[in-house]
Amino acid sequence: IPIDSAISSPLLRPKETAELTLKFHPHVKLELQDDLREISHGLWEGKLESEIKQEYEQLLRQWQEAPATVQMPEGENLQQVWERAIATWGEIIKSVAVSETKLHTVLVVAHDAINKVILCHILGLTPESFWNIKQGNGAVSVIDYPQGLEKAPILEAMNITAHLSGGVLDKTAAGAL
Repeated sequence: IPIDSAISSPLLRPKETAELTLKFHPHVKLELQDDLREISHGLWEGKLESEIKQEYEQLLRQWQEAPATVQMPEGENLQQVWERAIATWGEIIKSVAVSETKLHTVLVVAHDAINKVILCHILGLTPESFWNIKQGNGAVSVIDYPQGLEKAPILEAMNITAHLSGGVLDKTAAGAL
């Protein structure tokens, strides 16, 4: 796939993923976008689900059942992430528009929550549907705007991870929040 531009979260994993991908596209410069960073889990940061459950069992259950209603301790809530992800996505899409009907191909490398929010938005879903979207580590999703920015995009592929595990079902982030 020809890539015209590339944008990544500045955090380690997505940045490294983008850099590895761009080895096959040496003419493309990587742009870092801070608003593509992962949701701030606050006091939950870096902990496995089993560890969080020990101290925040009720709040964790609420996060799993109604994520749009949860404020993570000293972290972000889903609405904050939703707003910054959708605003950033809009900026990215506008920046790659060659004309009203033609867009460049852009590689966007971000994090689980950011990717889920963008995919929910593309599909017309609300934050309440956050858990209805799966995004594995290193997964590939393809969003196309064949009729330009004025028409709805087409989700051509989502959560492709076969290149990582050899299987169709994603098992890349078992045990993570």
